[in-house]
Amino acid sequence: MQAAIVITEQPISVAVPVGHSFSLRCRAEGRTALRFQWFCQRQSVCQQIPGATEQDLPITAQQSQLYTCRVNDLDRNCIFSDWVKVEVHQCVARGLPPQLWQGEPVIVLNPTEQRLEVGSPLQLRCAAMGVPAPNYQWYHNGNLLEHQKKKRLWVAQAQLSDSGTYLCCAFNSRGQHWSSAVDVLVGPCCSEKLFATGKVALLVGNNRYWHHPNLLAPVRDVFELRLLLEQLSFQVVSLLDLNKAEMLAAVSRFLQLLGKGVYAVFYYAGHGYEHLGRNYMVPVDAPQPYSPENCISVQRILQKMQQQQTALNLVLLDTCRKWYNPGGALSQLQPLQPWGNTVYGYATSEDAEAYELQDGELSSGIFMKYLKQHILQEKKVTHMLEKVLEAVGQDPLVAGRQVMEIKHTLKEPRALTDPLCPSAAAAQRWGHGHELLSRVVTFSCGAEVELHCHWLFSNLLHVCAKLLPTPAHLADAHLLLCQAPGTQGLREWLSVEDTSGSSCSTWTHSPPFQKAPSPMAEADVVLQLDLHYSQQGTKQRTCESLRTTLRRALLRQFCGQGAAASAHVWLQDVLSTDPAGQTHLRTGSSHSLPSSSPSSSSQPEENDESELCCALLWAGTGHGCP
Repeated sequence: MQAAIVITEQPISVAVPVGHSFSLRCRAEGRTALRFQWFCQRQSVCQQIPGATEQDLPITAQQSQLYTCRVNDLDRNCIFSDWVKVEVHQCVARGLPPQLWQGEPVIVLNPTEQRLEVGSPLQLRCAAMGVPAPNYQWYHNGNLLEHQKKKRLWVAQAQLSDSGTYLCCAFNSRGQHWSSAVDVLVGPCCSEKLFATGKVALLVGNNRYWHHPNLLAPVRDVFELRLLLEQLSFQVVSLLDLNKAEMLAAVSRFLQLLGKGVYAVFYYAGHGYEHLGRNYMVPVDAPQPYSPENCISVQRILQKMQQQQTALNLVLLDTCRKWYNPGGALSQLQPLQPWGNTVYGYATSEDAEAYELQDGELSSGIFMKYLKQHILQEKKVTHMLEKVLEAVGQDPLVAGRQVMEIKHTLKEPRALTDPLCPSAAAAQRWGHGHELLSRVVTFSCGAEVELHCHWLFSNLLHVCAKLLPTPAHLADAHLLLCQAPGTQGLREWLSVEDTSGSSCSTWTHSPPFQKAPSPMAEADVVLQLDLHYSQQGTKQRTCESLRTTLRRALLRQFCGQGAAASAHVWLQDVLSTDPAGQTHLRTGSSHSLPSSSPSSSSQPEENDESELCCALLWAGTGHGCP
């Protein structure tokens, strides 16, 4: 039998800001005339709304309540509509909802980052306005969570697998709106108040200029800073002698490695200048004279670093800050965001020079000399730099010539020594680019050669080939290693070690590398091994060749097109020594100042001394490495 009263349109739940005016609707059909009465429920008490006897109930939202409508006919039949909720958001950002709002979802509460111990409850919240009231769907690392369909995501006991990135989609019949993504970290170190989700550093040292005086210190300073930052769990990209295109490509790739919660360090050593409060780095191919168009703006890099939502941005400029090119155009930049995560460490003050300390075959910047002594300390990064400032100011060699300067907006006591709790996204960004190559290759005669590759810098590769004990039928075996003829790639430093343990070194100096299009920049490095030997009982010499490929994933990853050109590292000046054996100071303009005593700068660890020597000699004239 047909019901006496049928509700044909149920009222709908809504989520609106306080003060918003709207109407709840209820429509019904019956055999007789119908009467309507609206009710509301507040604090578990249901009460009739006086005068609310129409099909539409006008409401000006003040507080969240439940509503229902009773429908009566003349035969004393009645039916109630569904209960609906009017959710009123008391605190809504200015400008919300937008003008001409049609009821599409608008997020008013985004989830926030969570750091939890294993076994602790995980709770995330999201809220949105909408007419009708939005539905919710949560996602974890891009995957839909089938049973998380409410405003609150709840996990009673969080596990390591619950770490990752979460976001929520609010949707209704009028559209959808996504919350901001938020990181959840579950693990032992997450009880720490401050930590990094990743630590990434880009170090650039420009030493050998095409049209300007060469510098001495960048090679050693970049090399030793890399070692120190790696002790602090930083992933470090260290590059030498970059032209403008290569610097821009390296910075672009560096920015891609950053993300929310990451500690980012950018260090530059080389020629530079300051113009109207903005700092510029001079690439190795900058003309004479140069202008801002030929250089790289430090402030522009920092602005892009901020856009990655990093937790700490540390910019270290080991360069002169002489005022230059007063009539040049100023690069167009927006002000930095007031996020309280930025630190500048200048090697010298405004309109002043930064000095290098030359001590025999090794050279180091004054700023780096003292930074190395303090960078590993467990202090707020600004306090660490203050110690460096004091030490530089007390050095008699630069008294009255160089004073370090610090600028910052750091609102939290973040230190470079803070623990690292990497997110899954950070691990994915790095991939396997830092894996070193070690392999054994076998000639057809049975002889085996062990290849070891090591990146002295991210664009300088050291390759070592060792001939393993040869088969009995071979005598007087000798191994040569070179880049395969007809191929182009890195300018590698190649060393060969024979079975007796003695070693010799050889360098392959290719002609000046032409600017390469993308295919060449992406090419792998092909090496050729030439094995010269005699068969036992004969004097006839035989030469057998074998080619092997070194994949340049790391160089492609960080340098991009034209990256091979950045491997043109020539540092002959670093090897020059004063006849009297005195320590000298140099500025970026190649001015030297003799000191009264030898340098007391800290030296690299013994195991790293040989690598530094190899890097210096590789960049020099080709003398053997002790």
